[in-house]
Amino acid sequence: MRKLGLALLLLFLCSGTLFASGGGSSSKPLAGSYPIVLSHGLFGWGNDSSGVISILSYWGGMDTYLQSQGATVYAPAKTAAQSNETRGVQLKDKVLVYMAANGFSKVHILGHSQGGLDSRYAITNLGLSSKVSTLTTLNTPHRGSPIADIVNTVLPDWIKPFVSTVLGVFVQLIWSQGQQDALAALGSLSTSGTAAFNSRTPDASSVKYFSYGSYITIPDLIQHPLMGLIQPACIAGGLLNGQGGTCDGLVPYTSLKWGTFKGGPDYGLFVTGVDHIQCSNTLNSGKPWYDVEGYFLKMASNAKSNQ
Repeated sequence: MRKLGLALLLLFLCSGTLFASGGGSSSKPLAGSYPIVLSHGLFGWGNDSSGVISILSYWGGMDTYLQSQGATVYAPAKTAAQSNETRGVQLKDKVLVYMAANGFSKVHILGHSQGGLDSRYAITNLGLSSKVSTLTTLNTPHRGSPIADIVNTVLPDWIKPFVSTVLGVFVQLIWSQGQQDALAALGSLSTSGTAAFNSRTPDASSVKYFSYGSYITIPDLIQHPLMGLIQPACIAGGLLNGQGGTCDGLVPYTSLKWGTFKGGPDYGLFVTGVDHIQCSNTLNSGKPWYDVEGYFLKMASNAKSNQ
């Protein structure tokens, strides 16, 4: 009788285990996805950065979160302040080395801000299209930023090289990644610069393009201590150049849409939107205000379902 009871207990335990694993119910949602490459924006950094800034988290832990959900994630560093073209070359080189070292045939790319532009350049103009399944851009200024236009207009030509040099030295001290060129970055993010960029960077037919984006609903220096200060200038510039006043502090809502637009994050009634830094959870800035993990999982799951 005791043996029968033990046998029934073992059968119950085994059947429970089998039931739990049946139908993939215990599998992680991103299992089976192509690896995800996270492409940071202007003044960003990656997991292989060597500067002082590397002690902080650009992605606010979203790289490790996606890994916990079954994805393989790679977050390379590029020069913090440079043109789309220079950063695109760096991205392409690092992605190809990464893929070859690990035997990967395809990847998904998720690019925040300028990281979406340098990714587009690498895909279209540097032959990376055969290696990329989807490109998802997050608050990327595909049609430029009024802030870049304003800075370019306000600064007289004679002082621009000086400002660029001083800024380059500062960025080099903190980021320590490549030869900095703030003027090249500024030109890449202006409305005229992105218009020229778009004309020579058409979408690759073999890659699926998706975009996500957010905006600040009400000027609020509590929830948006940095972007809230810049937002009025972005609103004014956007209204003047026909992009509209709705923005995330840096990028107009009309500028961040590219390919298939999938919307933005969900947040509560008392949250005054999600700004340009919070959308990527840089320095964990988004977590207090919305479900960052759910947002990144939604973007990664969409990429997986379209591979």
